[in-house]
Amino acid sequence: MRLSSLTDYAVVLLTAAARHCGGVARLNATMLAEETGVPLPTAQKLVSRLSAAGLIDSVRGTGGGFRLSRPPSAITIADVVEAVEGPIVMTACVDAGDHDCNLSGNCRVKPHWNAVNEAVRGALAGVTLAQLAVQPGTQAASSETPTRVLA
Repeated sequence: MRLSSLTDYAVVLLTAAARHCGGVARLNATMLAEETGVPLPTAQKLVSRLSAAGLIDSVRGTGGGFRLSRPPSAITIADVVEAVEGPIVMTACVDAGDHDCNLSGNCRVKPHWNAVNEAVRGALAGVTLAQLAVQPGTQAASSETPTRVLA
């Protein structure tokens, strides 16, 4: 299983945004693209998608930009994955919709896929942006206190 590059970039951008959490200025895609190395068109696309998913609050126009909609400690990697990829579903068996599978009539594994799916989602939900925003080798700061503020 591998997440898409778009999801990886979304985690990178939101982690950078988490490091700026608590600052007065709104963030923008250009600033985060420069800071992270994510291509600007990709950053702009993700800002739109993350705003639609409710992970960031966005304001257009002069003085506009965006901020995280919740504290970094309240946004998990599962939230980001689902914002970009859609629901975390390991196999079609977990999806409630109809699917084509020649084994579905007598599959003995199908009843267990929900447990596998929940384990994977739980692992992703156990990691927050606040945890990823902390520089390795430093002590974790409070989720309410920015570890770095733009000058």
